[in-house]
Amino acid sequence: MQKVKNRWLIAASAVGIHISIGSAYAWSVFTNPMVERYGWDTTQISLAFSIAIFFLGTSAAFMGRFVEKHGPRKSGMLSAILFGVGVAGSGLATAIESLPLLYIFYGVIGGTGLGIGYIAPVSTLVKWFPDRRGLATGLAIMGFGFAALISGPAAAFLIEVVGISSTFYILGAIYFIVMTLSSQYLSPPPKGWAPKGFIESKENGSSKIKEDLSQLTANEAVKTRRFWMLWLMLFINITCGIAILAVASPMAQEITGMTALAAATMVGLLGLFNGAGRLGWAALSDYIGRPNVYTTFFVIQVIAFFALPFATNPIIFQILLFSILTCYGGGFASVPAYIGDLFGTKQLGAIHGYILTAWAMAGVVGPILLARIYDLTNSYNMTMMIFGVMFVVALCISIWIRVDIKRLQSEQLNRRSRASHIASKA
Repeated sequence: MQKVKNRWLIAASAVGIHISIGSAYAWSVFTNPMVERYGWDTTQISLAFSIAIFFLGTSAAFMGRFVEKHGPRKSGMLSAILFGVGVAGSGLATAIESLPLLYIFYGVIGGTGLGIGYIAPVSTLVKWFPDRRGLATGLAIMGFGFAALISGPAAAFLIEVVGISSTFYILGAIYFIVMTLSSQYLSPPPKGWAPKGFIESKENGSSKIKEDLSQLTANEAVKTRRFWMLWLMLFINITCGIAILAVASPMAQEITGMTALAAATMVGLLGLFNGAGRLGWAALSDYIGRPNVYTTFFVIQVIAFFALPFATNPIIFQILLFSILTCYGGGFASVPAYIGDLFGTKQLGAIHGYILTAWAMAGVVGPILLARIYDLTNSYNMTMMIFGVMFVVALCISIWIRVDIKRLQSEQLNRRSRASHIASKA
């Protein structure tokens, strides 16, 4: 008999990949040292990160089929090579002080590795955890959110000790090794496998897990209304979340009068709430359902964004901001399980890749939209109001998709009834 792998070690392997590629969130650690060392301005340096996020979204979309065809091990290895080369190559780019080369290595090559590595373990995790989809994907994607808490201080220490270029070389090698080792254990479960007691609980009706609405290919999924509703909800959630992350410190100082040091401390805590939200909301979605979680996200954020301009008390302001960041992280972590619920696991990796184009778009739209509104009004108040209205739209979509799901479940039940009736007559 084939020995079945430990699904919790599969989850740990996924975390290994995500905690490596999630180091991209610590890019800002390199900004000031590069400004001082090479004389590049902040916008030029930040562009490398923006390119990486854009290629994350586009490569996730275009390489989803590769992940489905070749499996998580080969996909994880490809991600390790591209991301490792991208980070180490950034060392070469900084050594010869070439911005275009930095954009190619970190932005294009590293960003492509980011996208493949992000989706590679997800469809596998959903198949290993049919009973705890949210928890499993939340664990991996939490690793992505928390990664900066590890890689940020590590990179800052190395820059002080060995310099910028050598830091890139060392980190590139470490990420390659961790991702390679993690990839080796990744594999889908054997055909027909299910966790202990899962099939029995479904047969005797004690399971609370609902059957997937459908089993669609990626091409079939993108033709459905619910795919685009899910895309729009994620796009709005990410657009506003990224924009808030970009201006959290100056906004806190403007609205509440916080000192620069207090605001910087608050920004550090945002990473904790971003990561905690990824695991907490995703795990909760296993119990209350993905549609309920997304509706809750938007109710919280409608209230929070409309309240932010008037939250002059620093404690209230931070509570609102931390709540927004948990929803921002939770949106990322809950979406793979939501995709499985709506479209099944046939080509979940490819569908997830298509959905993540919302991230690529939001990474461009969010900061630009916020900057444009701020330049016109010279205040963050109007921006927060506009984001609040966007979340009202997202809330309406989340209710609309629930209606669509109920309709499809009703059709599914009718089909079963007719099939059962025909079978009984035969």
